[in-house]
Amino acid sequence: MSHEVSVGNEFIVCQYTDNIAGFGTWIKRNPLNYAVPLILLQLSAISLASLLIEICLQPLGIVYRRSNSCVRMDTRRVVHPGRQALVLAVSTMPITLLFSLSLAIALRSYVHMDDSLANALPLLGASQCVTAFSNVSCLLIELKMASSEVGRIASSTAMLCDFMSTGILIVVAGIQQSGFDPVKSACAISVSMLFVAVMLCIIRPIVKGIVRGIPTLIPLQEHYVFFCFTGVLLSALVSEMIGQHFLLGPLVFGLVVPDGPPLGAPVISKLDLPIGKFFYPTFLTTSGLKTNIYKIHLRSLWIVAFLNLFSCLIKIGVVVLVSRFLNIYFHDSVVIGLIMNGKGICELLMFNMWRECGVLTDQEFALSVISVIGVTAIVTPLIKLLYNPSKRHFPLKRRTIQHTKHNTEFRILVCIKDQENVPCVINLLEASDAREETPVTVIAVLLEEPGAEPPTCSLVFSAISHFQTVHDDICRLALDQNATFLILPFHRHWAIDGSIGSTNRSMQNMNVRVLDSAPCSVGILVDRGILTGSLSILNNQSIYRVAVIYIGGPDDAESLCYGARMGRHNNVTLTIIRFLLYRCDSARERKQDNSLIDEVREANTGNKKFIYKEHVVKDGVGLATCLRSIDNCFDLMLVGRDHPTCEVLMGLGAWSECPELGVIGDILSSPDFESTASVLVVQQQRLHADKLRNRMMRPVVISHESVHDSGSNRSGTVSMT
Repeated sequence: MSHEVSVGNEFIVCQYTDNIAGFGTWIKRNPLNYAVPLILLQLSAISLASLLIEICLQPLGIVYRRSNSCVRMDTRRVVHPGRQALVLAVSTMPITLLFSLSLAIALRSYVHMDDSLANALPLLGASQCVTAFSNVSCLLIELKMASSEVGRIASSTAMLCDFMSTGILIVVAGIQQSGFDPVKSACAISVSMLFVAVMLCIIRPIVKGIVRGIPTLIPLQEHYVFFCFTGVLLSALVSEMIGQHFLLGPLVFGLVVPDGPPLGAPVISKLDLPIGKFFYPTFLTTSGLKTNIYKIHLRSLWIVAFLNLFSCLIKIGVVVLVSRFLNIYFHDSVVIGLIMNGKGICELLMFNMWRECGVLTDQEFALSVISVIGVTAIVTPLIKLLYNPSKRHFPLKRRTIQHTKHNTEFRILVCIKDQENVPCVINLLEASDAREETPVTVIAVLLEEPGAEPPTCSLVFSAISHFQTVHDDICRLALDQNATFLILPFHRHWAIDGSIGSTNRSMQNMNVRVLDSAPCSVGILVDRGILTGSLSILNNQSIYRVAVIYIGGPDDAESLCYGARMGRHNNVTLTIIRFLLYRCDSARERKQDNSLIDEVREANTGNKKFIYKEHVVKDGVGLATCLRSIDNCFDLMLVGRDHPTCEVLMGLGAWSECPELGVIGDILSSPDFESTASVLVVQQQRLHADKLRNRMMRPVVISHESVHDSGSNRSGTVSMT
């Protein structure tokens, strides 16, 4: 029971705390005045509302899911799929259909089974040839393979297979609608083809014209999103009106909306939440509730399992066989074959449709759902086990600055995160001393967030990757472009007052992965140019002061060779600061270091812009003190990442904040280090994972010329976004 008391314009409700359980409606008392009946009524209302929403909105989940997957499609791959994807799609789908259908007919003829399974078995066999793009796309995103070379081939192939199967379904639906009448069938198919042609040839150009007028620097207006949502529903209605399945319209409308910003990316982001968190799980749950495993007979289970296994092996075999003629590695072809066997919502949707039409009984539907779960449970871990892209990043020969001949092309791949790094990178590349006899080629990689507008450039390689996999793209590009040196941005950005302005941990993880699997030498550029302003040396009026910190080891040898190359520039002053660690190096290592240093000093004989210094240190404190005592008069400091094992350095490693920079690099790039010089931490190319195949340092051959040819050809630039 409760009482209401009016106090001015407010009502105070007094509730009895002992009104828990009611006495029933027969004694003329309101049960809603008691806690237990009230909470039961509220729970019933919530459950009823959830059930009604699920029943009413369940078809929308399928519609928007299909449309959303098509918005993600790159239509350029459909028009220009590439020879590999085209041949794989044209060969895989019909051959798998032929063999699977033949086995299903043979099993129905020679193996005793239920009549319902015998009638449905050819249809189940034919369904094995389907390779849906949405299934493959979700699988690749889950495995973080969407931007890999294998993932691109698999997604392009699945895209073509999806369009081929859609075309077949249009023809089949037209024939069924007309009752197998040739004239009516031709009319129904023609109307469907006309609908697709109008959407792609008329509506899509109009939408693309509208998209060009959408500003990219402001959030997308809601009426554009409303247009896309409404367009999906209208296209589904039109496809039903012309006699096709309602999913044909959303599929085609997804192709009408251009992928990426400024329209495609916001639409996908807005659809991901309701689809991924509500509609899609609801559809999977209802499919699971319809699955009655107690209807399955053991003999039927083995028949369907054998058919699925045979079809998967045939599809993998066809991909492997065809890949031999397409210059695809055997290992990659097996992975592509496994990806092509990925199953998901498209198969479940197809089986639900067949169940509603009476083609599948409860037993066949349960077998089909279990087959989807079983294939997915087997294929996914196999792909994870077999796919290791880092093994492909090892070249057949050394790609280091130290081992590069003097009169050969020096290829640099530089990654740029934002505009603040550009002045420092330009000075670094200019100091690399590009000449006609020793040209420098630069491949610029712009690491930008999805949704940003790419800059204008002459040739663009597009790759949309997660930060967990972008290192694979960078290493693959470095391998394909025969890069000798790879420059990465540091994950910290400095503010104008010398403090740390921002930190990007994803960038740090990317740098660590690149260091582990890079096919060439790598440098991490710590840009401090914002503290003093970066003066360009392109005008031949400013001096670029470079210091090389040398302790020993392959990485220091690589940084020394790069610094020696810079020393040939007429606007670069080179200072080599060598630290001799007390009782930390063997006679052999000391001899190798001396040989390399002597080569550099001999090459710079008579060069007034070359300075050589030596310091002897006994412990880590002495080394750190010497480093901090270096004059703040340099623009760039080069140092190797790793050094020979020594007790002096081991003591310093305990305070390291950024292990990817090494002990010395971490000290030089620390905010406590009073210097405004940028730092380039160099790692020489690693062979066989973290070990060098040959730790012997070959003396570098350096030209005795010290005159910079200001009229030489400069480096060419290619951008990747």
